Amino acid sequence: MRDNSSATTLIRPVVSSGPRNGLWWGLLGVAAFSFTVPFTRVAVAGLSPLFIGSGRAVVAAVLAVFALSLTRQRLPRRAQWARLAVVAAGVVVGFPLLTSFALTTAPASHGAVVIALLPAATATAAVLRGHERPPAAFWAVTAMGALAAIVFAFAQSGGFGQLHWADFLFLGAVAAAAIGYAEGGLLARELGAWQTVSWALVLASPLMVILTALAVAQQPLSATPAQWTAFAYLGVVSMFLGFFAWYRGLAIGPLAQVSQVQLIQPVLTICWAGLLLGETLTWTTITGGVAVILCAAAAVRVRLHPRPAPPGAGTTAPR
Repeated sequence: MRDNSSATTLIRPVVSSGPRNGLWWGLLGVAAFSFTVPFTRVAVAGLSPLFIGSGRAVVAAVLAVFALSLTRQRLPRRAQWARLAVVAAGVVVGFPLLTSFALTTAPASHGAVVIALLPAATATAAVLRGHERPPAAFWAVTAMGALAAIVFAFAQSGGFGQLHWADFLFLGAVAAAAIGYAEGGLLARELGAWQTVSWALVLASPLMVILTALAVAQQPLSATPAQWTAFAYLGVVSMFLGFFAWYRGLAIGPLAQVSQVQLIQPVLTICWAGLLLGETLTWTTITGGVAVILCAAAAVRVRLHPRPAPPGAGTTAPR
């Protein structure tokens, strides 16, 4: 990659694979991410959430430095660094830390249902980022999905007025990841898929190293082999290799269509929570998950197939 390369030159090797390949790359990324919540739940049983949220980013940053150095990647342009900061804040700092703290008390299946809002949230972030004007139905079903997730969280917390702090952390994680996904998907068209996440990891690494050192000072490291294995997965796959596939799929696009693949992530996560962690799937969890997923699917579908605008309306076409 050269500093003076045009956007067209950078995009060509990424988008030439065709939209079908974009969906397959997105599916591979989602499959990798579907283990993140269950494995975080395993890791927090022995390691502090601060260490897990920051340490996994440090592991991934080391891999990113090697990858960028071996391939002799040029530094991003000044404007791209600002956009990389948005990606880093969302997917390197925000989502890992917030979910790690939330999963110290919440079951993985519970987190999966709340995080099922992510496809609709990503579509919303893409709408706002692209200055689109989607129909009112998009906002309606998005709001219904958010309401369904909140009602589920209330029901699991013992009733209205007893929303647990972990649910606020999950909702914050959804917002952070949605912004990082939307911006990262666009930036991957300029820098490349793996380069985008790698530069974001490098940019966030000073902060994450400080947080990791602080976590170790507060709580000496002591974990079982299974917990260390889960942590290794979070650092190598969830924070690094999974984004190779995910951002490549978003870059090939269309971004909105590839983002639909996220709809299967909560289903897979809930299945892993039952199979790997032995969590019981109650009817409340199943009903809440179905409601949130259906609303998210409707939001993405409405955005993909908006009602035709009247002649001369001058609306911005969806990406």
